[in-house]
Amino acid sequence: MSTPQYNRIIRKLVIGFGNLFNDITLVRYNPDESEAERFLIPIAYATKERYVMRLEDDFTLDKKVQVALPRFSFEMTGLNYDASRKQNTNVKNFSNSTSGVVSQYNPVPYNFNFKLYLYVRNIEDATQVLEHIIPYFTPDYTMKINMIPEMGITKEIPIIMKDVSQDIRYEGDRSSDPRMIIWTLTFTVKANFYGPVSETGLIKQSITNILNEITPADQVQFTMS
Repeated sequence: MSTPQYNRIIRKLVIGFGNLFNDITLVRYNPDESEAERFLIPIAYATKERYVMRLEDDFTLDKKVQVALPRFSFEMTGLNYDASRKQNTNVKNFSNSTSGVVSQYNPVPYNFNFKLYLYVRNIEDATQVLEHIIPYFTPDYTMKINMIPEMGITKEIPIIMKDVSQDIRYEGDRSSDPRMIIWTLTFTVKANFYGPVSETGLIKQSITNILNEITPADQVQFTMS
């Protein structure tokens, strides 16, 4: 039975994507535009439905423990094969290791789809956060990930912003103020799946046939190192 191979590609992409948005600070201002407060926006790996259910469960907003806004959540929604980045999968790459030489076949390209959700109570908070994020995506932004340490493969992974949409949740009649605003940012991450890393033997001996009688038309040349 072959040894299981787990390169943790999806795990690395999820952690890397989440780390892009885990250090965003929101500043609130007084009417005279002086700073009133500032705080980091927390982020978690969770679906939009999970947070919406927790927020809508507290209609009067008077529970002692409730979900504070603004807040981020994100999830990976799927992946699909990217034929435009296909390489010859029969070609091997080689690298040195402590035990000798290791090899690995060319990776298989896939696009990973992510969604980032921003939950806020007022529009001003949302516009400030969006202006902090969107200018970095033109429309792509790259992050560096150590994909396969055994092969020394560190890649610049493109993250493309595909879409930005808004959803306003109301409570009560039409004259009521909006209770929760959800912004959804859709991204595509262009990465690869990698196969197993295997040890490769070195060629230390060779058997060669040498002509004893060389005619003027024949030439034999050897370069040894």
